[in-house]
Amino acid sequence: MDPNVASEQIQIIRTLMERAALYRRAMAPLMAAAGITGLLGGGIGYAAAIGPDWRFVTMWSGVAFVALIISLLLVRRQALKDSEPFWSPPTRRVAQAMLPGLAAGSLVGPLSLIFNPGLIPSEILPSLWMVLYGCSLCSAGFFISRGVRILGWLFLLCGCAVLCVHGTFRISGLPHIEMAASFGGLHLASGIYLFFTEKNQAKQ
Repeated sequence: MDPNVASEQIQIIRTLMERAALYRRAMAPLMAAAGITGLLGGGIGYAAAIGPDWRFVTMWSGVAFVALIISLLLVRRQALKDSEPFWSPPTRRVAQAMLPGLAAGSLVGPLSLIFNPGLIPSEILPSLWMVLYGCSLCSAGFFISRGVRILGWLFLLCGCAVLCVHGTFRISGLPHIEMAASFGGLHLASGIYLFFTEKNQAKQ
């Protein structure tokens, strides 16, 4: 390996370790914002009875896009607050770790609609999205904190559980409820937990 590349890798790892507490503080508002967005999306989808067809995929793709934009704005604000570059090497590492799962999750719904409509029912999509997103969080957790990996495993387990009980419950708007409970509830719970634990640590 090129010595310069090795030195850069070591520096990035050191920086990530040094900024673990900073990333943990930044994650609280990010998680809370994503959770609120997910809950609002689930509530709107359920109340408007959107789906189960291309409208379900379109609506939740839009919700994911809004959550992504809000997250990027919050990360940018934190970077400006700390006088750091937004697209720093550590940030690129985290983004690269999450990219495969996020890309697969964002493409699986639209591509199935375009090339093979009906191949993946909207009732199955929430479980697939949970699993893929959980994989992304687990990958990012190796660069951020153990808590992110735990959240990733929760999404993985929830996705598998939803897939196992698929067809057992006949509830109108169930996919929207599943999305709100997972992407809304888990994110919001994580944000609240991070907020209070950081607040308690600051008092010590």
